[in-house]
Amino acid sequence: QVPLVESGGGLVQAGGSLRLSCAASGRTFSSSPMGWFRQAPGKERERVASISRSGGTYYADSVKGRFTISRDNAKNMAFLQMNSLKPEDTAVYYCAAAVTSTWDYWGQGTQVTVSS
Repeated sequence: QVPLVESGGGLVQAGGSLRLSCAASGRTFSSSPMGWFRQAPGKERERVASISRSGGTYYADSVKGRFTISRDNAKNMAFLQMNSLKPEDTAVYYCAAAVTSTWDYWGQGTQVTVSS
């Protein structure tokens, strides 16, 4: 059973928006930091945004002001609202949870493609 499942990816034009969802199953992640990562072809995976169990957030400089991470602990879910999308945002986006001191639970990823 995959512990985290992403959804909401797709093809969008530059300037458009998408909302990614991450649904956890099999265990609760409400007490763990949750994060969104992305990996573009030929590039290393990078952390886009993360949120602590209390709601503190981190954003990569490249997405500040455009992306918003949130979580619903009651539903065991995390979200990434992406606005003003750019072609360079094209990547596979992954949801992750840090149950220990590392990002140790991952989803399988969802493709986001932004056309110019």
